[in-house]
Amino acid sequence: MALSTTDLGKENGGGLPKTIAPGNYTLKINSVYLEDFKFIDGAKHLMLNVETLPIEGFEGFMIDKDNPDAGHYAGQIGRVKASQYAFADGKTKSGVEIQRDRSVLVFLQNLCKALDANEWFTAQNNKHDTIEDFVEAFSKDAPFKDVYIDMCVAGKEYEGKSGYTNYDMWLPKASKEGYAYAPKGGRVLVFNEVDHLKKLEVKPVESFGDDDLDSPTRVSSDFTLD
Repeated sequence: MALSTTDLGKENGGGLPKTIAPGNYTLKINSVYLEDFKFIDGAKHLMLNVETLPIEGFEGFMIDKDNPDAGHYAGQIGRVKASQYAFADGKTKSGVEIQRDRSVLVFLQNLCKALDANEWFTAQNNKHDTIEDFVEAFSKDAPFKDVYIDMCVAGKEYEGKSGYTNYDMWLPKASKEGYAYAPKGGRVLVFNEVDHLKKLEVKPVESFGDDDLDSPTRVSSDFTLD
């Protein structure tokens, strides 16, 4: 059988990745949900499923793997935490009390301001008994639908199941340099690896095989949305 040189891209990860890596993007939110943080009882991560602007000639992941008719994402997607650290009840070192639910609400309030969705947030007053109910309503009502905002996404590298580099991503803290997100054209942090990326420790190479041939690092395609 003759050797083909025209189909190597798919096997070696050629082309644009279907998921984002840490960096600066213009993104829209597709859904949000709360995820348990197993190391602290009751702690939660607020997760944002995001998507870039449509990319010409690009075919992203299937929107619904159980429904092919739903089509594919028009842009790259990613799963980003609202904060590097989980929301939890507790106290700061100086003794200031932190309330998990209030912290989540403050984040969502600020996010709604950037999305020009203040009316939705105000209308939720006294409508929900738990923060889980509130976040579920936010995701279901989707006042963020098709609204693009600028974001700086931070993260850390980790080795995925297939041996490729993946990213655990979150929105970094605001500083005098800017904010993690803002309406398009707003004052958003400029991504830099020193402040916004934790690199994977490089391990010594013990053996060489097919996987060690020169090819660009890529994100594993086993990414799925919850």
